[in-house]
Amino acid sequence: MAETDSNNQAEVEPKLLDFDQERIRVLHFTWIAFFMTFYVWFNLAPLSTTMREGSDWLTKEHVKVLLIANVALTIPARIVVGALIDRFGSRIVFSWLMVTMSIPAIVFAFVDTFNQMLIARLVLSCVGAGFVIGIKMVAQWFPPKYIGRTEGFYAGWGNFGSAWAAMTLPWIAITVFGDWFGMGEDAWRWAMALNGLVMGIYGVMYYFLVRDVPDGRKLAKTKKAEPMLVSSYKDLVQYLVWSMPLVGALGVLAWRISNVKVDGDEVMSDGLLYVIYAVLTAVYIGHVVRTLQVNLPYLKAGVPEDEKYNFGSVVALNSTYFANFGAELAVVSMLPAFFETVFEPLTNSSGGPIVTATVAGLVAASFAFVNLVARPLGGFLSDKLPNRRRTMLGYILGIVVGFVLMGFIAKWTTGVDEDGLRNLAPAFGGVGWLVIAVIFTVFASVFVQGAEGATFAIIPMVNKRMTGQVAGMAGAYGNVGAVIYLVIFSLVDARTFFFILAAGAAVSFLITLLLLEEPEGAFSEGFDDHIDPTPDPTALT
Repeated sequence: MAETDSNNQAEVEPKLLDFDQERIRVLHFTWIAFFMTFYVWFNLAPLSTTMREGSDWLTKEHVKVLLIANVALTIPARIVVGALIDRFGSRIVFSWLMVTMSIPAIVFAFVDTFNQMLIARLVLSCVGAGFVIGIKMVAQWFPPKYIGRTEGFYAGWGNFGSAWAAMTLPWIAITVFGDWFGMGEDAWRWAMALNGLVMGIYGVMYYFLVRDVPDGRKLAKTKKAEPMLVSSYKDLVQYLVWSMPLVGALGVLAWRISNVKVDGDEVMSDGLLYVIYAVLTAVYIGHVVRTLQVNLPYLKAGVPEDEKYNFGSVVALNSTYFANFGAELAVVSMLPAFFETVFEPLTNSSGGPIVTATVAGLVAASFAFVNLVARPLGGFLSDKLPNRRRTMLGYILGIVVGFVLMGFIAKWTTGVDEDGLRNLAPAFGGVGWLVIAVIFTVFASVFVQGAEGATFAIIPMVNKRMTGQVAGMAGAYGNVGAVIYLVIFSLVDARTFFFILAAGAAVSFLITLLLLEEPEGAFSEGFDDHIDPTPDPTALT
C-alpha cells in the first residue's frame, strides 16, 4: 500500500521496484525526465557526421561552433532554474523546461542556415539545467538516511542519457528514418525532431504524474526568485566572489568562439566580443547590487538561528563538482583521440592498429557506463559510512590518484605535433600496457563519478530552504569546470592535461578539508517538517 504521509515514508524502507510506494514512482518519473533532457542536450555530437554528409554547406568548423554553443547558456540557466524551483517547486519547473526546450530542439532540426542553427542551439543549451530540478524533487521525498543513494541513482541514470543518445541516434537517423522511411539526407532532422517532441510530450505528462511533496509535508518555498540569502557578512563576500567565475566562464566561452573561423571568416568580431564582455560585466554588477539589496536588510535584522547555514560548505561543494563533473565532461571529450593517438604504434599480426577509432570510442564510453554504478555507489557510501565529509574527502583523493595514474599511461617523446604540442607514446609496449591503461581509466572514472554522487548526497542538507539554489550553483560550477578544462586542453598535451586535472582535484581536496562541515542530521531517518518558507527579506526593512 502507498504511504499516506511523510512519517510512514520515513518508516518504510524504500525498494527500487516497489511501485506501490509513491516516492519510488516519483524517483523513476524524475530520472526519466532528467534522462530525456540529457538525451536531447547531447543529440548533436552523435549526428554531426551525418549532418555534414547530408549537407553541401555544413563544415567541421560549423559543427565546432555549434558544440561550443551547446554548453554556452547552461551555466546561467542552472542558476536561474535553481532559484525558480525554490520559488515554484520542481514539478512545475521541470514540466515547463521540457515543454519549452522541445521548441528549439525541433526548430534546430529543420532550419537551413548556420545562424538559425546557432541561435536554436544557444537556446537549447538551457535544457542542461534539468539536472538541478530533480535534485530538489528527490530530496523532498526521501529522508537524509536514504538521500545519497536516491540522488545518485537519479543522477546516474539521467547522465546516461548522453551515452544512450550516442548509441541510438545514429541508428534511428540512418536505419529508421533513412532506410525504413526513406527520408534520405533529411533523416537526421527527423531523428532530432522526434526526441525533441517526445521530451515535450513527457513534460506535459510529468506535471500530472508527480507531486512536489508527500502527504503531511509542506513544500518550503522562497517568496521570490532572488539571489541566495546568506548568514553573515563574511558569507556575503564569499557569495559575491564565488559568483564571479559563473560569469567569467561565459567570457571564456565567448573568447573561444571568437577564435574559431568558418569559411575563413571569424565567427565573432572583436567588437562583438567586447560587447559581450561589457554585457557580462553589467550582469555581474547587477547581480551584486541585487544580492546586496536582498541580503543587507536580512543581515541587519539579525538572522534567526534556525535559518543560519555554513556557506563554506557551498564553496566546498562548488569546488568538488568543478573537479569531478567538470573533469568528466572534459575527459570524455578528449579520451577517444588520446587512446587512438597514443596507442597508434600498437599493431596486430596483419599490421593494422589495435586501437581503432571504434575501440577508442568504447574505452571513452566506459566513463559513461561506469556512471550507472559509480555515481549511485558514491551516494550509497555517503549514506552508509559514518561521516559524509570524510567520504567526500576520500573520493576526491581517489580522483587525484586516478588522474595521476592516467598521466603515466603515456610518455613524452621527441618532437611536436601539428599544434605545437609534445608528442606522446605508450609508457610501455605491448597489449598488456593497453589493458593496464584501461584499468587506470576505469579507476579514475569510478572516483570521479562516485564523487559526483557523494557531492549531491550532501547538497540537499546544506540549506533545505534553498536546495535548488545550492544545487544550481554547484551544478553550474561543474559546467564552469568543463569550460576551463577544455580551454586548458586546447593549450597543452594530453599527459600534462591529466596532471592538471589531478592538481585541480588536489585544490578541491584542500578547500573541502578546510570549509566543508558535516551536515546536521546527516543520517536522520525522518524528515524535518518544521521548515517555514524563507521570509521575504524586503519585509524586514
